[in-house]
Amino acid sequence: MKDLLIRSATEADFNAMWDIFHTHVAEGETYAFEPGISREEGYDYWFAPRASTFVAVQTLAPHDRRGRERVLGMCKLQPNQVGRGAHVANASYMVSPYAQGVGIGHMLGEHSIGEARRLGYLAMQFNYVVSTNEVAIHLWKRLGFAIVGTLPKAYRHRRLGYVDAYVMYRLLDDPARWPLPEPAPEEDD
Repeated sequence: MKDLLIRSATEADFNAMWDIFHTHVAEGETYAFEPGISREEGYDYWFAPRASTFVAVQTLAPHDRRGRERVLGMCKLQPNQVGRGAHVANASYMVSPYAQGVGIGHMLGEHSIGEARRLGYLAMQFNYVVSTNEVAIHLWKRLGFAIVGTLPKAYRHRRLGYVDAYVMYRLLDDPARWPLPEPAPEEDD
């Protein structure tokens, strides 16, 4: 897609992000949020304190100095756990229904892997990939993720009822190159 870039999200992007988020949540097929989630809760999700949030934008008029853009998708990275699990990133992604099938999800996925490495994460984990979301599962496998666990009937799909959800994982670097953990403090006798 022409004139597409991925950049850090700002508050000014949230109206467009909310439209994408609200559409996906209302479909009830890929995210666990209830359709009645408030705009404020949606904002808090995408702009959580420990999150790095990005948008894929298309410049509407590349020669126009006003720089008008259209948000086509978004992703956020954050630690999957606190403390001793914070070296593993977690990520969430959404692409506008009007921009699906043109590679935006793939671009966001590649970008987030690079950003996760840049931010010092050693691995990435998706905690809850709905098993019927075949497009996402195929994309994550192409980007090196593997299904490492199945949560039986963990997702209440709007049309299909209870379906499985997957945990997907990938290393971002060879564990042999990971920094050594801090040694345990010595105990006094």
